[in-house]
Amino acid sequence: MIKNDMTFKIGGEAGQGVESSGAGFAQALARGGLHIFGLQDYMSRIRGGHNFYQIRVKEEDIYSHTDAVHLLLALNPQAIKEHIEEVVEGGGIIYDESWQGEKRELEGRGIVPFPAPLKRIAEEEGGRKVMMNTAALGVAAGLTGYDFEPMASVIEDNFRKKGASVVERNLKVAETGYRFAQENYHRFDYRLEAIEVPERMVINGNHAFCLGAVASGCRFVSAYPMTPATSIMEWMATHAQRYGMVMKHTEDEIAAICMAIGAAHVGARAMTATSGGGFSLMVEALGLAGMTETPLVVVEAQRPGPSTGLATRTEQGDLRFILHASQGEFPRLILAPGTVEECFQAGARAFNLAEKYQCPVIVVLDNFLANSLRAVDKEAFDFASVEIDRGELLTSEDLDRLESRYNRFQFTESGISPRAVSSHPKAVYVSTGNVHDEEGHITEEPTIRTKMMNKKMRKLEVARREMREPELYGPKEADITLLGWGSTYGPIREAVKALNKEGRKVNFIHFMDIWPLHWEEVAEMMERAKQTVAVENNYSGQMADLIRTYTGREVDKRILRYDGRPFSPDYIIAHLEVQ
Repeated sequence: MIKNDMTFKIGGEAGQGVESSGAGFAQALARGGLHIFGLQDYMSRIRGGHNFYQIRVKEEDIYSHTDAVHLLLALNPQAIKEHIEEVVEGGGIIYDESWQGEKRELEGRGIVPFPAPLKRIAEEEGGRKVMMNTAALGVAAGLTGYDFEPMASVIEDNFRKKGASVVERNLKVAETGYRFAQENYHRFDYRLEAIEVPERMVINGNHAFCLGAVASGCRFVSAYPMTPATSIMEWMATHAQRYGMVMKHTEDEIAAICMAIGAAHVGARAMTATSGGGFSLMVEALGLAGMTETPLVVVEAQRPGPSTGLATRTEQGDLRFILHASQGEFPRLILAPGTVEECFQAGARAFNLAEKYQCPVIVVLDNFLANSLRAVDKEAFDFASVEIDRGELLTSEDLDRLESRYNRFQFTESGISPRAVSSHPKAVYVSTGNVHDEEGHITEEPTIRTKMMNKKMRKLEVARREMREPELYGPKEADITLLGWGSTYGPIREAVKALNKEGRKVNFIHFMDIWPLHWEEVAEMMERAKQTVAVENNYSGQMADLIRTYTGREVDKRILRYDGRPFSPDYIIAHLEVQ
């Protein structure tokens, strides 16, 4: 009997509640003290098309899904056809008893069939066929022996706004499915048992970033919805009043970044969030923020491109684009968190960095990190430790003491000019998207242009001192060193852990802060590694190319994936073996 170590997969078509039931079941498992990792996969359409939600559960902390499925909840026959090859021998499939031929499909595969009256339970107890998903979850909980109480509490929370009747009907459906499994099925090798632990948060990367942004004093958000960044603006809109923020749903991405620049220009901590296509529209205005030295935070949640690409899938194909976006040269800082904890930290740090160095800070996410759920201890988000550092911001008293004219773009040794918000009589200044002098007036004088460019670019050297060095996970000495950035952290970490458990010597260098970096230190890390393997969700290995450009060190091998799906530890290990 295997306890508290398994993977569920819920499969069906859009409109059958695959995502909502998956996220709800993940929450119920977490309320029982278990760690979860929830992965959703959905097609870019409102109705039709195959969707699934996968939940891995363990007693110890987990950072990624795995490929093996132990219990498949099939909400339609197609789900069995799509995922039967993923179900392990000894695993099971829950499906509606009215479907013909499914049992024969499983014969000879070592998979246990669990037909159940899902449709009948949904219609008789809930009054609607769509409640088949709730019935299937009840069967799954009963089959694995999981306590019904956490599940009931999630149903009550999720449906409370729809009224007591809806709550009651969903509870009836789930409980009937639960009892059916316990009364009819007594042989399944996977069990779930709640354990006593402090309450945990179930959260995805987008929402973790939002928490960090709010803790850091974000006061203005302007955005246009674009998957997979949309849930950032939704979360901000839901909580804006509570936390004293303005959330503006703009007519397009150009308006979104321009409004954020305007808000930041007058002193608010401001941000916008989008995906690659929306960021393409923002590029000209990004240059305006660079020229006017306006603090701005931009979240770019990647998906496969170009153009519309795979709108609901994942990729890491925008790194080069983000690094060089907009014509000309100006300082920018790039953060690429890899876990929900790092998303929170990036949200908290981004606004400090933007205001300290008076430049755009771009936080790079992707669909995998943005929407995957993890259960984490509340201590993972240390709100008390978040400090707000507004950099060279002049107070009213500082401005009162000024004896000469305030020069917004004053030449300084650090490249950082003292900044003032426009509410003080002495803080009146000119700002323009053209080349300008210290006072902000347009100029075409070559010596001033050179001096102003030198001033601005010096910020990168100062900022480099507080950018986080790449993190080493695993043994110091290893035969193979995997390299990753952003969301590949979880799958690579799990792969390294599994390989070392087998007796292999493998470690992992994780890049969270991408630009600027101490490339000399990166070169030293590369020099110490015996064999390096880059793991990236893109076609060319963009981070590996960046390392080669700035260190002269070529990565030995590359494991690249660009089919729109995220890495799993199994995928990395399998491709490492054939290198």
